[in-house]
Formats: sequence, C-alpha cells, structure tokens
Amino acid sequence: MIYKVGESLEEISVSDISDSVLTVGVISSEELETAGPSLGFDPDTIESGRRINMRFRTGVDVRETYTFAELRLMDSSDNDDFISIFLKQNLLLVVEIQDDDHSAAKCLMDSLKKQLSGKKTLEKLVCFFVEDLFKNGNVLMETLQDELCGLEETIISGTAEKELNESLLQIKKRLRKYSGIYGQMQDVFETFENNDNNIFDDSNLIYISNMINKLGRSRDEISSLNGFADHLQDAYASMMDQKLNNTMKRITVITTIFFPLTIIVGWYGMNFKNMPELEWEYGYILVILISAIVIAILLIIGKKRKWF
Repeated sequence: MIYKVGESLEEISVSDISDSVLTVGVISSEELETAGPSLGFDPDTIESGRRINMRFRTGVDVRETYTFAELRLMDSSDNDDFISIFLKQNLLLVVEIQDDDHSAAKCLMDSLKKQLSGKKTLEKLVCFFVEDLFKNGNVLMETLQDELCGLEETIISGTAEKELNESLLQIKKRLRKYSGIYGQMQDVFETFENNDNNIFDDSNLIYISNMINKLGRSRDEISSLNGFADHLQDAYASMMDQKLNNTMKRITVITTIFFPLTIIVGWYGMNFKNMPELEWEYGYILVILISAIVIAILLIIGKKRKWF
C-alpha cells in the first residue's frame, strides 16, 4: 500500500510517486523486487532490502539520490522484527522483511494520522514512525525494570531462590540486546542528520536531532537498568556469603560446645587399669553430670557473648 499525503490519504501506485508530493508506503520484499528499479534503487540495495542476512544488524547506506537503512526491531513479544526503509525526497518506503504481526505497517499508519493534523514533512514522518516502532521497546524496558524491582524485594526479604542469578543473567542479556538496537538506530539517525544527499530539508533537521536525543536517553536508561542488575548480582552474592557465614558460625558454635565432650570421651577411651571411675558404682553418672555441666557452662558463655 502506497499513499499520497495531503489533506487526506490517497492510495496510489508506484508509477504515480512524485518527488514534489509527500508519499509513504509499506510493501513486501517481493514487491520491492518489482518496484525498486522504477524508483531508481540500485540492485544491491534492493537485494539487501528484501533479505535477512546471517549478520543482520541495523545500518544505513547513503546513495546519491536516496538513503537505504536496514532496521532490527523488537515486537511486543520481544521477538525480532526486520524491516528496511528507503528514503528519497518526499518519499518514505517501508519494506517488511520479517514482521509477522505487521507492526511496522501499524506504526506507519499511526504516524500518518499524526501528520494529517499538522505540518506535513518527511522529517517529522520518519521521526514519528521510528518513535512508534520503539514503543514496544520502551514497554519491554519497563517490564524489565519491574522484574528487577521484584528481584530486589526478594533479596532484601531474604527469600531469593538460587535461580535468581540465572534470572539476572537473562535480564542483562536482554538489556545488552536492547542497548545494541538503540545504539545502532542512533547511528542511523546521526547519518540522517548529516544529510549528505540532501533528501531532507535543512530547516527540519531539528526533528532528526530531537530523535537522536530521545534514543540517547533510552540508551542511558538501559545503562542504568544494567547497573541496577549488576548491583542486584552483588547484593545476591553478599546475601549468599552471609548465609554461608551464618552456617559456618553455627557449625563453629556447635563444635566449640561439644569439643570438651570429645576430650572426655578420649580420656575414658584409653582403658588404663588404674582408672578408679571404671570400678566406681557412680562413675557413669558422674561422667554424664560432668558432660552436662560443661555443656551448660558453654551455652551460658555463648549466650552472653552472643554466639547464637
């Protein structure tokens, strides 16, 4: 679908596209193969714009009469969407490479509705479009923030499970992915701002600059969340160390209390002939009393010194 943007949207064909009228469209990769040559796109960009490469990443390529960009995005389910965009003077063409829920088309239509109510420029449309595309990413980051806050509560309350560290690693992995996507998109917009092929109006580049700043703030937020995750990892490690220290402390206290009994057992296990307690009627009871008294004394000492 391709639309001419005026007071209303008018659907047109590829042959009706004009440099003097703001035009937007969403086409499939198969349609790009047919329409690309008539729009003056080079064969290599047409091929790149319709296929997912093994090392697909967000990037931009500036040609003499148009700018081509490959975009890796996040949908609402945190899966990867892949689209490419072709920008010419007064033309934004979006190619769906892999976008099962057609989120790019929906975002573009939302952007068009915003344009109809104000000044209509290619620069604004591109910025509105990308801003809508990244709404999913913003929601996903808020979800990760809530997850991190929940994990923090479990650490503070001492109820954290051993799987917590794995959860933190998965969150950090996702944050690294988001940081890469936002950073690459920021690079793309910095290339747009340079406007080497003059497809943008210099007086409207402020919209591009504002978008760069928004992407930068999003990256700062991701960096902050990553630091939060690092802090939680350290807190979890400290909690586990504290639990281990408490366990060792209890073992030490128990060992200290019962160590005198070990000495007594050692004495009476020697079986010397001249051990009067062995023949004494109350020798067995005496040893029990001595052991109980020793344990009681050590328990009192330990309580006063706050061993337990």
